[in-house]
Parts: sequence; C-alpha cells; structure tokens
Amino acid sequence: MMSADPLLHARALVLSDLTAQGLVDAHTVSLVEECVAQRRWWVSQWEEGIAYVDGLVAQDVQDALFDESRRWPLCSECADPVEHSLSIEPELGPDPHWVCSESGALIAALGTLGRSA
Repeated sequence: MMSADPLLHARALVLSDLTAQGLVDAHTVSLVEECVAQRRWWVSQWEEGIAYVDGLVAQDVQDALFDESRRWPLCSECADPVEHSLSIEPELGPDPHWVCSESGALIAALGTLGRSA
C-alpha cells in the first residue's frame, strides 16, 4: 500500500533495499533523508515528476554512497567475480527495478531486494 506522501513511500522502498544489504546506519539514513528533502523541492517545482520519485530517490542515494566510495546495491545474483552494482531502470519512469549492470538481468523491483521470488 502506498503512503499518502509519495516521498515517504520512496524513502521506505530505499530503506528496505539498504536494509537487505546490511547498510542501514545513522549516516546512511541521514543520506536518505537529505535525498528525500532535495526531491521534495524538485517535486514542488515539477509536480508531474512525482511519478518518477521512487527511482530518482534510489539513484540519488546510490550516487551519494558512490561519492563516498561505497557501492550500493551490490549484485549478488551474477556469476561475474568482479564486484559490481545494480542500476535502477528505467532511469526516469514508473515502476523502477534493479538490473545487473554487467549482465542486464532483472534482479528485483525497488524495495524488494533480498526477498525470495
């Protein structure tokens, strides 16, 4: 069920995926909060953008962690021995999902990393 506030829904999805990979700590939650706050302003300027906010918040958090030399989320489904990240697709669209950046395989819908199929 979607929250009445789409940005809180996006926050919950991202925190779920961070939790699945053991990355929830005070610092990471603060990064998520900053990304949500920035997107709240962005949505206030472009209301139609609310349809894309889930994937955009995930990308924002991924970029913020990458800037700290932290990869998230890591691909654990692929046989490729080199550590690599998942990417959010579509980059700007509804129903975002994680895709292996190496193989292109669909891994999980945003918010469902680590759940059994």
